[in-house]
Amino acid sequence: MRTERNLTRRLERVFARLDREPERPANLDMPRMSRHRVVLLGLTLSFYLAIVVAVLATTWLVAFDWQVMFFRPYQQWPEIHAFLDYWVVLGQRGPTAVMVMAWLGWRSWRQHTLRPLLMFGAALLLLNATVGAAKYGMGRAGPHYATLIGSNEMWKNGDIFPSGHTANAVVTWGILAYLASTPRARRWLSAVSAVISLSVGLTTVYLGTHWLSDVLLGWAAGLLVLLALPWCEPLTARAEALVFSVRARLRERRAGVTAPTPAPAPAPATVPPRTAAPAEDGIRTREPVGAGRSPARPSALLAPGPHTPRGERTPVSPAGSRRPAVARGTARTATTDPQRA
Repeated sequence: MRTERNLTRRLERVFARLDREPERPANLDMPRMSRHRVVLLGLTLSFYLAIVVAVLATTWLVAFDWQVMFFRPYQQWPEIHAFLDYWVVLGQRGPTAVMVMAWLGWRSWRQHTLRPLLMFGAALLLLNATVGAAKYGMGRAGPHYATLIGSNEMWKNGDIFPSGHTANAVVTWGILAYLASTPRARRWLSAVSAVISLSVGLTTVYLGTHWLSDVLLGWAAGLLVLLALPWCEPLTARAEALVFSVRARLRERRAGVTAPTPAPAPAPATVPPRTAAPAEDGIRTREPVGAGRSPARPSALLAPGPHTPRGERTPVSPAGSRRPAVARGTARTATTDPQRA
């Protein structure tokens, strides 16, 4: 019972944390094209060109490729073959792109920004353009399709130079470190992505699907894409602003079409002003307080018979009536009432 309660409380905490109001981080540490990054980009590009020249010139690197191929690592350690068949999927573009895109999509929704998804799309676009052009431009054949021992197997309608699995592993898992919100998370994710990309590259060599030089060029190609991503930040910011502006316009149009038009408010009923009754002999009389109202129902507590209104009763005091005697039927004038005189 205690275990179930603890599990329930933990789940409630997790869902409560997920249900918090999404907010966009104010101080987001975005990588910039600093001098350090420019230097790394130049060194990586030099390494990339050196590998290509070494393979084209059929140097010692090509001879080492053939030695590793004849060593046949999959025959030396067959017990790990089944595991590495699944591990190499971490460098396959389809499954890894779906997993990483799901995570970045959730982050975009939580932070109210399209930057993670747009940067991931820009990285994949750069990867496909650069690696794809190099693959089909040089057309190197793989170890299983090699025809001449010691040759570089270039321009034979192949598509393995550089290694696509290796470059994709570097970019796909490295983009998580690039988009990390804190320096600590960036360091940890950089280490994890480095381990995955190195292991995926060596796995392709173990399985015999790539030359070792293919893997080296794949690492360099993926690293070049990651280092060049800060140049894409202004373009993605403009794209994000454009998408948000279009969304705002669509919302305004929908609100204007679907919102019901308010009915005009009815005009207030005008009550004609009350006019005073005509005065007799130039004397203005006041309108009775209860005028215009429906006659009140007779109270059930009054005795039957005629009753004198309260206004016409003579005030009575212990000393007698204070009202002077006035003959009935005579009209009041200003001089007859001593109190008004």
